[in-house]
Amino acid sequence: MLKVDLHVHTEYSLDCGTPLDKIVGRCIEKRVNCIAIADHGTTEGALKLQKTAPFTIIVAEEILTPHGEIMGMFLKETIPSGLSVAETISRIKAQDGLVCVPHPFDFFRQSALRNHILNEIADQIDIIEVFNARSLPPQQSAKVRAFAKKHGIVQGVGSDAHTLREIGNAYVEMPEFEGKDDFLKALAMGKIHGHTTNPFIHFASIWNKLRKRWLR
Repeated sequence: MLKVDLHVHTEYSLDCGTPLDKIVGRCIEKRVNCIAIADHGTTEGALKLQKTAPFTIIVAEEILTPHGEIMGMFLKETIPSGLSVAETISRIKAQDGLVCVPHPFDFFRQSALRNHILNEIADQIDIIEVFNARSLPPQQSAKVRAFAKKHGIVQGVGSDAHTLREIGNAYVEMPEFEGKDDFLKALAMGKIHGHTTNPFIHFASIWNKLRKRWLR
C-alpha cells in the first residue's frame, strides 16, 4: 500500500521555501512514499524531484485562471497562468493529464475556483480535493464530498504543505499504481486520513512570499 500526499509545494512556489532534498527526507520520516508536487505556476521543481526521489513523484501544478485555481496532474510541462478555465483544462488533457480541483468551496481563499464554474465543468473534473489540511473545515469537507458523489468524481486529499512539518497532514492509503488511469482506480479505492493544520502556518507562506519578492 502507498501513503500518498496529493498536494505538496516546494521552493519553486513563490510562497514556499522548502528545498527539494528536504522534502525527500521528511517524506521518509513520515513514511509518505508518493507525493504530488503541485507548485504554483510551474512544474520545474516537480520534474527535477521526479528524477532523483526514491519514491513516486506525480508531476502536478496549481494553475491560476481568472476564476480560480485548477490543478493539472501527471503533466509533462508547465501550463501558463492566466488562461481561461476551458483553455487550462484543454491543455491539461492535451498532455494526457488529470484535472483536479484543489480546495473547492473554500470561501476564505480568493484562489478557490468559483462555485458556478465548478458546476459548469463538473463533467470534466477527474479528482476533487475533499479535504485540504490548510483550509477546509468539516462542514465544507462534507459539502465537497456530496458534490463529488453527485457527479461521480474521484475524491482526493492533500496537506497543501508549504513547510516541511505539514507534509503528511492529509494523505490517502491506496494500492500501488502504474500510470494515470491505474492511479484513478487505485485512488477510488483509497482510505482518506488527515487533520487540519494550525492556521498560523499561513504566516510562513506570507513571509516566504515577501522574502522572495524582496530578494528579486
